[in-house]
Amino acid sequence: EVQVVESGGGSVQTGGSLTLSCSASGFSFDGVDKGWYRLVPGNRCELVSRIGTDSSIYYQQSAKGRFTASQDKNTIYLQMNSLKPEETSVYDCAAGQILPLKAKCWESWNPFSYWGQGTQVTVSS
Repeated sequence: EVQVVESGGGSVQTGGSLTLSCSASGFSFDGVDKGWYRLVPGNRCELVSRIGTDSSIYYQQSAKGRFTASQDKNTIYLQMNSLKPEETSVYDCAAGQILPLKAKCWESWNPFSYWGQGTQVTVSS
């Protein structure tokens, strides 16, 4: 059974830190793009960070210097530091052949897409 399970969300004050985790079962993270999306209004997802098949790492501009993505076997992590209220949202872990920078949340891609259930991150001002 293919499954993606994520955790680590919670509530912090401005400037606080959280680390998200995402574990895959039924398939391997090796050889696929995997990363994290942030939900925005309109059921849209913006790519926050992505680990490529070659282990290269992408960060959206606003995350650079504050967020760190990493991989340990079939689990990926996103360490988020200096969090801002505007980053309050549901964060979705996803895997696919290539993750687009913008997507509709939980949409299907060719040839495959795997999505986690989402985890809530709340940053209070």
